[in-house]
Order: sequence, then C-alpha cells, then structure tokens
Amino acid sequence: MKLEELIKEKKAKVSVVGLGYVGLPTAVEIAKAGYQVFGIDIKKQKIDQINKGISYISDISSENLKKIVDSEKLKAFNTYESLKKSDIILICIPTPLDKNKIPDLVYVKAVAEKIAQNLRKEQLIILESSTYPGTTKEVILPLLRETGLKEGKDFFLAYSPERIDPGNKKYKFKDISRVAGGTTKECVNLAVKFYQSFIKAQIFPLSSCEAAEMTKVLENTFRLVNISMINELALLCDKMKIDIWEVIEAAKTKPYGFQAFYPSPKVGGHCIPLDPFYLSWKAKEYNFWAKFIDLAGEINEQMPHFVMTKINYVLNKQEKPVRGSKFLVWGVAYKKDINDYRESAACNIIWDLLRKGAEVDYFDPYVKKFELKNHRFKNDILLESIEYSPKILKNYDCVVILTDHSGFDYNEVAENSKLIIDTRNAIKSRNYKNIYRFGD
Repeated sequence: MKLEELIKEKKAKVSVVGLGYVGLPTAVEIAKAGYQVFGIDIKKQKIDQINKGISYISDISSENLKKIVDSEKLKAFNTYESLKKSDIILICIPTPLDKNKIPDLVYVKAVAEKIAQNLRKEQLIILESSTYPGTTKEVILPLLRETGLKEGKDFFLAYSPERIDPGNKKYKFKDISRVAGGTTKECVNLAVKFYQSFIKAQIFPLSSCEAAEMTKVLENTFRLVNISMINELALLCDKMKIDIWEVIEAAKTKPYGFQAFYPSPKVGGHCIPLDPFYLSWKAKEYNFWAKFIDLAGEINEQMPHFVMTKINYVLNKQEKPVRGSKFLVWGVAYKKDINDYRESAACNIIWDLLRKGAEVDYFDPYVKKFELKNHRFKNDILLESIEYSPKILKNYDCVVILTDHSGFDYNEVAENSKLIIDTRNAIKSRNYKNIYRFGD
C-alpha cells in the first residue's frame, strides 16, 4: 500500500524520535488519532515511565497517557529498531547551542545516521526541531542519499517546526496551525496530508524546507527582540523611577499598532533564547551580521545581573549584606504554570546568590527538584522545593519572585515577607512599602 493511502486510512506506523516537551505530546496526539506510534528516546528512565503510563510533561496527564499506552497505540523504546518498520519518522530532538553560542547539531546528525541505516522505500521523514535555514537539506538529506535512494521518489523528506506552547490553556496541540516545507513537491504534499490527519487547524505548505525553517526562527526572533526591547526599557525606567508596568498598560489603551510584551528576569526555555542564534550564526556564511539578534541576546543575558544589582541595592538600604542573608526564590520555571526550568533566570540568580555566600531556598509547585549545573562549582547542586506556608516567609530576609505561578494570593505573600524583589509584577497593589520592582 502506498504511503498516501496508509496516511488516509491511518494505518501508517509512526516513530517519534525524542520524547521531551515536544516529542511526547506529539506522540500522544498522533496515537489518539488512531496511528500506531513508536516513541524513541535514549533515556531509559523516560521510556520506563511512558510504558507505565507516568507522564513527566505538565501538559500531558498521567491518566491520559496511561489510556493511550493501555490501548497499545503507543509504545516507547530506547533503541532504534522500530525505524525499519515505520512509515513516518518524526525527529523531535534538542538543537542546543554550545558555550560559544554556536549551533550544536550532534543529536540531529546522530539520528539522521540511524534513519539512514534503516531507510527503505515509501518512508516519510520530518524534522520538527528548531534550527537554521538549510539544516534539512544540508545535514539530513546527504546522509539519506548515501543509501542510494532518491528523495521525492523512493523516500520523502520534509521540515515542519513544532509550535507547542507549554502551559497554554487556550491553544491546544490540535488547535495550532502548522507550516511545512519539503525537499520536493511530493514531500511537502505528504507532510501536509499527514498533519491534516490529526490536527484541526490549517496546515500551510511552503515552497521549501528553508522557508519553513526560517519561519520558525522568525517566530522566536520576534519574541526575543521584543521582550529584550521591553527589558531594556525596564532598565531605563528603573533609573528614571517610572513604573514600566503602568506604562505598558497605558500603551495598551491604543486600539491599534501596539502589542504588549512584559519585562522578565530573563527569556527562558529551549526556543526563544536559543533559536535566533542559529540564524545569527548562519547569516555569517553570507557575510551578514544579524545585529538585532545579537543585541537582543546581550540584553537578555544581562537581565539576571540586573536583578542581582537590585537585590544588592535593596539589602544595602536595610544595612544587610548578601553574604549570610536568607533568600527564598519564588519560582524556578522559566514561565508560570509549567515545570520546565531550561534557561531560566533562576539558574543564574541562585548560582550568583550562592557564590556570594547567601543561604538560598526555593519554592515552585511545578518543580520539586532543581538541579543547578555550573562549571564553577566542583559538583552539581541539587535543591528541593520547600513546602509553602505564609508563616514560613518570615524566616527569609528577602523573597525574589522570578516566576508568577497562578493560584496564589500574592497580597498574602507581600504581607508576610520582610522584603520582596518582584520581577514579574505578581503583586499588583502599589500600597506595600516592602516591594521592589523595575522602577522602584
């Protein structure tokens, strides 16, 4: 049976390589649509949890995962044996930057090599990981061609970037539109038909893989540049003693031409602070310098330092040093109501507080354990979230709100804390004298 017919009847077998914040939700949605799905990940702990129906992703409940696993529509492996019998292979693996902010495609290359070893006719391979324009054709395609099979005829290769927004209650997986580009017209057509079979929103075919890759980078660059711009204004407003949040709310009253972005202690996650630098790096190949990206990255990276400067300022007013003071970091996830702390400001700020001799605890209802990795420590540091109660706040010299998780009475937090650095405007009232924000 041809691949198009297998997709139409949902008889295609699908492998999802990489079962993280993108791969697991993707695998679950495809399985819910009726496909037989094989999940692949090199971490055995993840495989064991999935096969027991235990979710480690906040957007996927263990109850729903167990139903899918019990239906035998989803099975996870830490080997690549399922690739051979798969009709469709999705690549959902990390695309990190190295310490010099140079793209590290070691995982993409390793998976592409595994796919090439198991490649057969009538297979569709789709890269979903965020990357620079040209990755699909320049990195993956050559490895698949080495098999002697031809794209668009024997196998099909496409790129369709994920658009998952962890913690978003409004836009669920199936409600988010997709773009797709292929190495040939037949490749993109098959990719579009596949996504249309389990996503309600529209799928937009593009002219090439490069156009689809650039689309994803544009989306994340847009957010990095705009958040960094508002962060820079927050720094200026702090010097001018102007409430940046009041200014933003005032600007929102204009009925056109303005989109609100809000200050943060740092743009976190695995996409916005990283993906634009894939484009910045690639641009140099064309003797082009993406200055907006580099400047936005510079501002973003200095935000934790600014928060530390604010901490020093506030404690100095109380005639207290950082060394020996007790801090409670409120929230270590990179944004509210999720359990992901990759690239979070907490990584920088907790490390700096510890380096300066402070005593540090943290509270986060979504992140029970927080592993701090830094080459300046001899060993990694593992912290555990405290159990929150209003009374416990009195034990700390300063509470630093880095993540404004929902479901808490922040006025109660204000009333029971000695000092608060509020980087998220979690406490709306301006009547408290112990609260310091950007502009105070």
